[in-house]
Amino acid sequence: MAHTKFEAEVLTPEGEVFNDEVEMVSTRTTAGSIGILANHAPVLAMLEPTELRLYKTESEVVRFAQGEGYLQVAGDRVMLLVEEAHPPSELDQGLLRERLQEAERQLQEAGEDSERRRVAERDKSRWETFLRLTSS
Repeated sequence: MAHTKFEAEVLTPEGEVFNDEVEMVSTRTTAGSIGILANHAPVLAMLEPTELRLYKTESEVVRFAQGEGYLQVAGDRVMLLVEEAHPPSELDQGLLRERLQEAERQLQEAGEDSERRRVAERDKSRWETFLRLTSS
């Protein structure tokens, strides 16, 4: 069953990584998973690392390893502003493992309730998520 299409755009600090019509956007906010179809109510939300899925059709899905960021749904347009977005096939497991180990080391060295600890926890979560996506 085809759904009405709408515009979806994914932007990173390096530039645009996706801009096309889709039938559905599936991602994860700090409040939980969300699926967006055409005519969705307006939303502004913070995003967590996850697998971003952009459904061009039921069978054609564009996937990204999505970092932290923001989601805005307004009218018939969805915009995701994220720290990073990579096709899972382009992720390097070895590099991700190194980054995860560094985040874990930083977490052990960070003081309780410190900004350094929050950054290390966020990095650890991102690298764990990205690693999971390389094996799916």
